[in-house]
Amino acid sequence: MYVLIAGGGKVGANVARTLIRAGHEVTLIEQNAARFARLEEEFEHQVQHGDATELHILERAGIARPPDIVLALTGDDEDNVVISQIAQERYGVPKVIARVNDPRNQAHFDLMGISPTICAVSSVMALVEHEVPEHELIHLLELRKENLEIVEVQIDKNSPSAGKRVESLTMPEGARLISVMRNGRAEIAVGSTELQPGDQVLAILEPGKEDELKRVLLKA
Repeated sequence: MYVLIAGGGKVGANVARTLIRAGHEVTLIEQNAARFARLEEEFEHQVQHGDATELHILERAGIARPPDIVLALTGDDEDNVVISQIAQERYGVPKVIARVNDPRNQAHFDLMGISPTICAVSSVMALVEHEVPEHELIHLLELRKENLEIVEVQIDKNSPSAGKRVESLTMPEGARLISVMRNGRAEIAVGSTELQPGDQVLAILEPGKEDELKRVLLKA
């Protein structure tokens, strides 16, 4: 597999190392001269110096082949959008993955149809929410192309859904329960599944249905 990586910071360099160790062909592009010099000592001909938003730099790196995957991992969200668009629209790269540095910019990536994206801040916040009891509903995964998301809800003894079967719940339109984690074991949520205090329930739903779901599962 041939992978083109734009951005030779810690993330890009570590991804490159991992891919090379796994036997894949990698080209890394880095704009900063000092960082490029350090990377060149390690990666030799596998690193290119230049701005990955410029066509001649991308072509020198081999984007016209095209690569199997382009990773836009620079520290600049605007650059990552541009690189992703060029790879997809001009060169027909089959798979593009982009880094989102500021979660507030996620909408720009979505608007441009760039998916999947990775955002360290959002990932960390999801883990934090998972450990903070007052977060009744935790966002685990966004399926942007499908316009769906997966959330986790914990049932407690005061939840109106405790002791009820899934089939008896009046679920909001566009929401479904998919699994129940109980005592460390997961099971598919079917109509006869009875929810109990302590259950961690996964649901798939359309964005904006969270409050309706909480009313059914958590609040009378």
